[in-house]
Amino acid sequence: MQTISWVELGWCLIPVSLVSGIYWRWSGSTKEPLFASARMLVQLIAVGYLLVVVFTRPSLWISTAVLLVMLIAASWISIRPVKEHQGIMLPAMLALLFSVAVHLSISIALVLKVEPWYEPQVLIPLAGMYFANTMTAISLAAERFYAELESGIDRLLARRKAFDAAMIPQINALLAVGLVALPGMMTGQILSGVSPLIAVRYQIMIMAMILGSAGVGTALLLWQLLRKETEPVG
Repeated sequence: MQTISWVELGWCLIPVSLVSGIYWRWSGSTKEPLFASARMLVQLIAVGYLLVVVFTRPSLWISTAVLLVMLIAASWISIRPVKEHQGIMLPAMLALLFSVAVHLSISIALVLKVEPWYEPQVLIPLAGMYFANTMTAISLAAERFYAELESGIDRLLARRKAFDAAMIPQINALLAVGLVALPGMMTGQILSGVSPLIAVRYQIMIMAMILGSAGVGTALLLWQLLRKETEPVG
């Protein structure tokens, strides 16, 4: 696979500049895209150096610590749309922890049969994908749930609408894969020389686990929020 130099990577400033220009034209500020892009750059470079160390020295404690940081970060990011509501962090964290743990266990112990199970080169990338997609789903669900409640509809109907809305990206991804787009993991494997037929098997596993993790995580979050809303005040 061809190595990308830092000079060649500079061409990636073009799409960042285009989006920043749209922001400037329409809102008069480029703070959001520039800040997000700068943060992405710093985070990825930092995690790149970190993973070099983690991969060369596999450790149960280091892998667990990395997963804990992922869990806390994903929980915090997922509640951003509804941070004005009290007591949301814990339900989000529990939903993420359970759903990602279950699907990581299936992937590592049953499908891939990784030994040891905490092998960071497998555990961390999979956990990252599962956390990211589940985080997005529960974030969408929480925002939609409270928006529906504020509109005055029944709580159960609000839960159903929130779940449906949260799962739209996951269902769309299943429908589009292979026809509209080749997912990131599959593309990366093909670019690195892996047979497309082998890459397909890995991608099937990933997409099934992401669907399950997002669906279970969303359902758990909404179950907790519904209970919270039905509890008597005082």
